[in-house]
Amino acid sequence: MKIAVVGTGYVGLVSGTCFAETGNHVTCVDIDENKVNSLRNGKITIYEPGLEKLFERNLKEGRLHFTTNLGEAIEEAQIIFLALPTPPGEDGSADLSYVLGVANDLGNMMKEYKVIVDKSTVPVGTAEKVHAAIAANYTGDFDVVSNPEFLREGVAVEDFMKPDRVVVGCSSQRAEDIMGELYAPFVRQGNPVIFMDEKSAELTKYAANSFLATKITFMNEIARVCELVGADVDKVRKGIGTDTRIGNRFLFPGIGYGGSCFPKDVKALVKSSAEVDYEFKILNAVEEVNESQKTYLIPKIKEHFGGDISGKNFALWGLAFKPNTDDIREAPALYLIDELTAAGASVNAFDPEAMSNVQGVVGDKINYAGDMYSALENADALIIATEWSEFRNPNFERITAGLNDKLIFDGRNLFSLDKLGAMGYTYYSIGRETIK
Repeated sequence: MKIAVVGTGYVGLVSGTCFAETGNHVTCVDIDENKVNSLRNGKITIYEPGLEKLFERNLKEGRLHFTTNLGEAIEEAQIIFLALPTPPGEDGSADLSYVLGVANDLGNMMKEYKVIVDKSTVPVGTAEKVHAAIAANYTGDFDVVSNPEFLREGVAVEDFMKPDRVVVGCSSQRAEDIMGELYAPFVRQGNPVIFMDEKSAELTKYAANSFLATKITFMNEIARVCELVGADVDKVRKGIGTDTRIGNRFLFPGIGYGGSCFPKDVKALVKSSAEVDYEFKILNAVEEVNESQKTYLIPKIKEHFGGDISGKNFALWGLAFKPNTDDIREAPALYLIDELTAAGASVNAFDPEAMSNVQGVVGDKINYAGDMYSALENADALIIATEWSEFRNPNFERITAGLNDKLIFDGRNLFSLDKLGAMGYTYYSIGRETIK
């Protein structure tokens, strides 16, 4: 099949590359000439494990193309995916200007039947707005489909190639048949392609992410209670996670969720609910708790140092909002940096992938280490903000040698309490006993 993907951000580039991998002819469009030139020359513009290999293969074999010309991209395309940003406004509502702007352009360019697919995360009713924008300039036959993505950064290629399910919202049999044919290679093992109406598909994405955000936040509150009553959150997590009604995923406590999806989608669902006069009380609480959770370590740090951390130097491991990505959107590390530096402390940070992105945001406000151990030099404590695999089994002799004191504040509960205690560390974590 011939496919156009409008937008070469995270969703667009992963989707376009994976569609090409199953034999489709894919043209990706972006208005950023520098990005398009980089992609044409084989330089991938995001970090995602496993993507580069597929990208290089499909570029070489001529199934994956890049252009700044929308008309050129859609001319022969049967399916046009809109993978455009929908950033939150100040009130939490999703900004549809990019999506509707392209829809308006499509109406002026289309000459025959095509399926236009909303791949972006969009509020309920967007498919109708896209249809109206196209129909204002094009009187021919076409369909608008909602096909939300459920990609987890860090494992997005696996999620796309072997999805748990594919959700497709459409109203015509013709569009359903085309989308079913497109996704058939991805669900050969029997995972479902779930067809529904467009509004239900649009809401499904927000509902899924908001539920997972709620699950994370619930465990963070349980962790707070554990610290107050002397319980161990790891044991509580295992105790409830083995209940098949609950499951063991998204039950790990920490310093809050971040990224491009959960914060934005929770805000958008709260806002869209308010627009129909419904107050989503649970999600209001989720937002409030998560915002405070991002700096949950700060009072512990200040209390340990007698309330004053001015002049202290902290090593910070992890800047991305989660491991295996360079995405720093809403990353808890950024909030920690703001609090630490505002209190007069210095920060020496290391992240395997995200340091250049952070430098673009905070500049020289902090120092950037060449590796995880050099970040420790002359540091008064180590703070862990992201659970990269290489942080899980470090060389503690090198940690001890680098730090001024055996002191760790762990926002991701990477280490065993018994092990850290036996080595003589003072170890603060989330929802567990503090080892001193």
